Amino acid sequence: MFNFNLQEMLIRIPALIIAFTVHELVHGLTAYLLGDSTAKEDGRLSLNPLRHLDPLGFIFILFFRFGWAKPVMVNLGNLKNPKWDYALISVAGPLSNLLLAFIGTLIFVPLITNIGIIPMGGFWANFVYGFIHINIVLLVFNMLPIPPLDGSKFFSVWLPEQMYHAFHTSFARVGFLILMIFMFAGITGNIIGPMIETIISALLNLAVNIYGAFN
Repeated sequence: MFNFNLQEMLIRIPALIIAFTVHELVHGLTAYLLGDSTAKEDGRLSLNPLRHLDPLGFIFILFFRFGWAKPVMVNLGNLKNPKWDYALISVAGPLSNLLLAFIGTLIFVPLITNIGIIPMGGFWANFVYGFIHINIVLLVFNMLPIPPLDGSKFFSVWLPEQMYHAFHTSFARVGFLILMIFMFAGITGNIIGPMIETIISALLNLAVNIYGAFN
């Protein structure tokens, strides 16, 4: 699982910083727009990466491909519809990564096809593709319905009230352990790998079609 490659690190470090920072910022901004100012009071409505990155979690994701940022705190008591608003706050982070990845594809396609004046290939093409890939990994991984991931808050909102509360009490206590077992057994990678490639291909095709519409 441990891996070190200098060129890969030069790609992954800035890409991860941007992806994590925007992900957590959007969590906080969504909570603020829905009535909870906790993130603002904690200084999380900021593009300063130091506000969002967890040093240990960042080191882990660089070398072990699994890590975390500082969680954005949410006071459910400040939300008008706590259950559904919390689901929206949770899904907002991964959706921001989808948007970043889409922006990345709009930059990547000219790099590899020489559309316009952007030079072809090389380090920058690898950098942008790495940026796209990292954002889609964060999107898909975080949407897994396993606590404490964002997907657990989003998908559980559809459960009946009693099951919803049981999910966020009983199952949440073992969710992280289950996630670790899945990670080290390779189960998570087998699940999300094909999904990641499918989404990236779809975004690239969309970007190609967008450029094609103007040619």
